[in-house]
Amino acid sequence: MEFLCYHRDRPGSVALRDELVEAHWSYMDRFEAELIARGPTLADDGDTPTGSVHIVDLRDPAAARAFAFDEPNYQAGVYRDVLLRRWRNLLGRTMWEFPGGRGDGYLVLGLGAGPGADLTVPDSADLVAYGPLLSDDGTAWLGTALLARTPGPDAARALLTADRYADVEVHNWTFGGRR
Repeated sequence: MEFLCYHRDRPGSVALRDELVEAHWSYMDRFEAELIARGPTLADDGDTPTGSVHIVDLRDPAAARAFAFDEPNYQAGVYRDVLLRRWRNLLGRTMWEFPGGRGDGYLVLGLGAGPGADLTVPDSADLVAYGPLLSDDGTAWLGTALLARTPGPDAARALLTADRYADVEVHNWTFGGRR
C-alpha cells in the first residue's frame, strides 16, 4: 500500500531540524527500498525548510502511522502536524526514475471529497509523482497529490482541476535524500 506523508514544520524549528538531519536521514535509510519519493518543502527563499514529504510503500495503515510518528524530527517536535493518506502511484515509478533528473519543483495537494477528480495522469513530462489521496481502506477519494517540475507554481497548480477541490496547496519542493 502506498502512502503520502507530509510533515509540516513548526515555526522556529529550523535549528532543531538542522541538529537532527543525520538522525532523519538514517531513519529514512531504513526505508530506502520502500520510498517512492521524498524531499523537503521550502519557503519562498528556496532555502528555509517548511516541511518534509515522503511517499512510501508499506504493508498497511498501521505501518504508515508508525513510519510517520516514529520519525526523529516528529519525535523531537520539529513538525507541527502530519498529513498521512493512502496514495496510488499512477506513474508506476519512483522519483529516481524520473527522466528529468534531480532538481527543484513543487508539491501540489488538492484536498477534496466526493466523486474522484483527476484520476488519470495529465499529459505532462513535468510529473515526478502523481496519484489520488485515499481513505485508509482505499475506497474514498480525498484529493490528489503530485510532485512536479514546472516553470512556476501556477503551472504546477494548473495540473489539477481547480473547481473540484476544497483547497489546493502548492509548496516549493526539492528532491531529497542521499541518492
